[in-house]
Amino acid sequence: MKILGINNKITFERRPTKEEEPGLKTACQKAYEALGATDRIIITHGSCFPALGRDTYIGSPYGNGAKEYIKFLQLYGFNGNQLGPGGELETSQSGVKLSPYNSSAFAKNRLFIDLEALTTEKYGKILSEETYKKVTKKPELSDKDYDMTNFNEAVKTYDTALAESYKNFKANLAKCQPETIALNKEYNKFLEKHEERLTEEGVFKVLSAYYKTDKFETWDNELDKNLMLNVENGDIDAVERFYAIKKSNKNYIEQYKFEQFIATKQIKDNKKWRDKTNFKYINDLLIGCSKMDEWRYKSAFLDNFSIGAYEYSGRHQVWGIPALDPRKIFKGANMELNIGGQFLKEKLDFNLEFCENTRIDHVLGLVEPYLIHKSSIVFDENGNIDYSKLKGSYMSQTYENGQKVDDYYNYPRILEKIILPALKEHGLQPQDPIWESVCSNPEEFRKIFYNKLKLPELIQLEWSKTENFDRNHWAIVGCHDNLPAQLMIKQEQIEQSPAWNALYLAGYLNQDPNRLVENKSFCEKISSTNPDGSKKEGEARIKADIARVNAKFAELLTSNRFEISFADLFGITDMVYNMPGAKNKNNWKERISSDFQKKYYANLSSDNPTALNMPEIIKMALQAKIDMQIVNSRNSDAKRQELYKKYQPILNELQKYADILKEPELENYDC
Repeated sequence: MKILGINNKITFERRPTKEEEPGLKTACQKAYEALGATDRIIITHGSCFPALGRDTYIGSPYGNGAKEYIKFLQLYGFNGNQLGPGGELETSQSGVKLSPYNSSAFAKNRLFIDLEALTTEKYGKILSEETYKKVTKKPELSDKDYDMTNFNEAVKTYDTALAESYKNFKANLAKCQPETIALNKEYNKFLEKHEERLTEEGVFKVLSAYYKTDKFETWDNELDKNLMLNVENGDIDAVERFYAIKKSNKNYIEQYKFEQFIATKQIKDNKKWRDKTNFKYINDLLIGCSKMDEWRYKSAFLDNFSIGAYEYSGRHQVWGIPALDPRKIFKGANMELNIGGQFLKEKLDFNLEFCENTRIDHVLGLVEPYLIHKSSIVFDENGNIDYSKLKGSYMSQTYENGQKVDDYYNYPRILEKIILPALKEHGLQPQDPIWESVCSNPEEFRKIFYNKLKLPELIQLEWSKTENFDRNHWAIVGCHDNLPAQLMIKQEQIEQSPAWNALYLAGYLNQDPNRLVENKSFCEKISSTNPDGSKKEGEARIKADIARVNAKFAELLTSNRFEISFADLFGITDMVYNMPGAKNKNNWKERISSDFQKKYYANLSSDNPTALNMPEIIKMALQAKIDMQIVNSRNSDAKRQELYKKYQPILNELQKYADILKEPELENYDC
């Protein structure tokens, strides 16, 4: 920048120095211990992770970019990240289906493979540096505080890179290269466990490539549509067709198996690294599955119904997710697992194989799913669903041919008989997972989830107050399906919501009677109105909205277990990761910038920061917890003295770092 003949370089940020980082990390950690916050989780789906060095057009939770991101999160006391479903994405004639909630429950997403690792000695350099650089790019920097995943380019990149990697793997093995021999030993052990599944998936991949879609219902060959079902039933034609496809596409299927091995190996290696750093990944147990999974387990699903979501408006959500046949979940007097129960158990085992915890997506769907009759899904001339013709009902109320679909009352047994025992096998207690219960609340669900099993809720603070629920529940302000909080606050229904009321937030965060002055000043700061009752306008309103969002997150941090979306952490306000039910071309594409730290600190040192200044918010939460203990004490004066003696040094440290993050800094100033 040139100003009046003076050459200078200005960086509008002041990040903590390497010498300051240990103190910052310690202050945040001590504050969380005082708050009793055991689980501090960021929500970042796999494709949203930043690039480092070279960009493959999509993020990966298992590469070096992910490691740098985790180190940054740990600086502010976060001890885990909630991923989205990490399965292989579906494809159609128009390309990759972007939603991870249509992905495979078993096959790993090959687009999460860290290609750079394949160029190293560890992998026998099966990917050349030349090809790696050719199919990737240097991260493109911009003035935006986010990047965008390019799924089409990512597919091209991985098609080329993985084809070469498999070819070189075979060539190096023939040459008896030591690194490749070691890799092959791991590969063979992997195949011992997964060969049958991978072969079936490979055959499906061949067929979906031939028909140019994973949507097998549209394939024009009945034998191929029902191939695995007929193989399962011993049909000779189906068995011959299966083996013919396998034989004539041997290399294609073997490469698929190798890709799945590489993806799984990197996930496993990443877990070893995370175990050392004490950072956990929470996987997402999607309620549905991919078309590939449905094709393999076809006899486990109902033919005429799919799972959706009930909406009080009548415009029910049509997900097209296959619904397990209740009669195929259990079998026999001892309630052994039938094919549907085996499918569920296998899903959860794969989900937790290399992750420390899980989010149970749409838990209602495992108790009392809302079923939509497929024949009632009719589209108007504009391609929109005609909701007036849509027919749906909850599982317990659904009939087919005059008989209840769940006539054996099997669905309400799923949690108790399959999910909870499987969690126990993986070292998890019923209260550990994030039970995504943000949905409609029918009687059968309440009876099982809340009354009988007493499982913890996921509380959405967008509409709730922390003071009204047990702090051992999981709490969240916004997830991957919500507007960022800085956009929420601009909505009229949020402005009028008691959960965002300035008097409530100020009173909740400042409860000590000795701090009435602070309470009043804080309330005026976060209120959308002036003391005379007039509405704040312009810059004053912007600052009030930002301050109220920060207060809402301070309220969140008083919960023992909370989640924060990456978009809220970084203050991204002109992009939304996913708009449910909307035909948004940018859904699922938002991604963290490769220079995310620079953007984060620059945001915090700006006039109107939308990113979360974590030390400042943690301090507000700790102050609120101190106040709560004081007002609940029989001797408030003695308690106040005791608590401030203990926690004032932490409050001071948090304030110091909060102020540091607000400082602009001039670097390399030359006259």
